[in-house]
Amino acid sequence: MEQNTQISGAEWKIMNILWSTSPLTANEIINHLGNHVNWNDRTIRTLINRLLKKQAISFDKKGREYLYYPIVNEDECKRKENKNFLNRVYNGTFSLMFAKFLEDEAFSKDEINDLKKILNEKTEK
Repeated sequence: MEQNTQISGAEWKIMNILWSTSPLTANEIINHLGNHVNWNDRTIRTLINRLLKKQAISFDKKGREYLYYPIVNEDECKRKENKNFLNRVYNGTFSLMFAKFLEDEAFSKDEINDLKKILNEKTEK
C-alpha cells in the first residue's frame, strides 16, 4: 500500500472482514456486510476495487471466482491510522488526546488498572 494512501471508513469494514476471514469472494464479503451496513452490492464491489487499486488487498482467481485477501498488515494499518488521527485532530500531541479521552470517558476499575499497567510498563522501558 502506498505511504500516503489511507483506507476510508467504509473500506475499513471490508478490511476487518478480510483480516478475520480470508480469502473470500465478493459475494461472501457482501454477505458478511449485509448484517452491518445498508449498502447495495455495487457499492461493496466498488470498495473492493478501490482497495485493490490501493494495493491493500489482492486476489487469486479460482475458476470464475476471485478470492480476495489482505496484503497489508492489520497492526501496521491501525498504527498508521492512529498517527493520522493524532496529527489531524490533536496536532500530533498524544498527551492532549490521552487527557481528553480520560476526561470524557467513564472507565471501570479494571480498565483503569489496565491503563496503569501499560503506563508502568512504558515507564520501565
